[in-house]
This record gives sequence, structure tokens and C-alpha cells, in this order.
Amino acid sequence: MYYLPENKESGFTLVEMLIAMTIGLIILTALSSTFLMQRKIYDVQEQIVEMVQTARAAMDMMTREIRMAGYDPTGTMQRSDPISTDFVGIPYNASQLQVVADLNDDGETDGSNENIIYTYYDETSAYPYQIKRKTGNGYFQPFAENIQSFTFVYLEDDGVTEVTTSAENDDIRQIRITITARTTKADGDYSANGGYRTHTLTSFITPRNLGLQQE
Repeated sequence: MYYLPENKESGFTLVEMLIAMTIGLIILTALSSTFLMQRKIYDVQEQIVEMVQTARAAMDMMTREIRMAGYDPTGTMQRSDPISTDFVGIPYNASQLQVVADLNDDGETDGSNENIIYTYYDETSAYPYQIKRKTGNGYFQPFAENIQSFTFVYLEDDGVTEVTTSAENDDIRQIRITITARTTKADGDYSANGGYRTHTLTSFITPRNLGLQQE
């Protein structure tokens, strides 16, 4: 009688295949979850860095320009400035921040960056969460985006007493500015502030020329 040779090779059983596939899926799921979590952390950190840089850049530029307010090298701006009968480096205005300086020494403030206005557009405007900047007779241009709030307070030389009317323009010696920037996108895992992380900067700026104006 002829017998077929016994097959010494052995494969995987169905049960073994199912167990191996299950373990593989568990490992793959864990790796995917780890990757997605790390990716989300990276995205959040990237947005935070961008938010902080936006606030700092806006504050730095505003600080440089505000410090020049009231610059009047010719001494002729006290009664001849076209904006008002008296040259005011920072005119009081509750809704916008204006900076005036004679940067090119020509006795006028109609040159580039000599009459700057900053204004904030809140969530109710057509351009929400923006600070816009205008120079001279130009138009308001985007200055800083994703800004949740922008406030400024006019202070006297003691750094405490607030100036609250335009009649006290001559008393303005310092500006307290607060900028709160927010992330571009909301984070579903962050419950506060509708999911938007924020970063707040406050700066006390003393324009070096305001106290030097002639009476």
C-alpha cells in the first residue's frame, strides 16, 4: 500500500490569525492615538507662539510710535498745527488712540507716520478682533489680528490719575495700554473663553516729548 508523505509544514490556524490581527489593531490604534495627540499638542503650541508674537509685535511698534508723541523740534507747532489750535501730541479720545509728532522737522504733521490713529474693531464689527492703524489722510489698515481686547488709559505725570476729557489734553503724560491676543482657532479641550486661549500684555508708555511742550 502506498502512503503519501506526511506534510511537516504547519501554518497559522484561524484563531491564531484572529489573535494576531487583534493585537496588531490594538498597537496600531495606540500609535495613531499617540500621533494625533502629539500633533494636536504641536498645533496648540504653534498657535500659542503665534498669539504671543502678535501681542508683542503690536505692543513694541505702538510703544516706539507713542514715545515720539509731541515731538516738536522747530517749536512752531504750538499754535500752527492744522489738527487743532494747540499742538497736542496725544489728543484725548476714548474710542481711538492718536499719536501726533513732527518727525521730519518741517513744522507740520502731514508727513508719513506723523499723525497715527489706532482703533479697535470688536466682535460686532465687519472686521472683528482687529486693531487697525491709519496714518495721515490714508485709510485704516489691519495692524494686528486675533485681538480679543485693546484698551488704553490716559494718565497724568503721577502715573495714577486718569485723564478723562479732551479739556485735559495738556495733562496727558503717560499711556497704559493693554492688549489681549487670542489663538486663531478654538481648542475643543479648552473650556474657558469659548475654547480660545489668550495672552495679555500691559505696558506703561511715557512719551518723552509731552512734558517739553511750550505753554
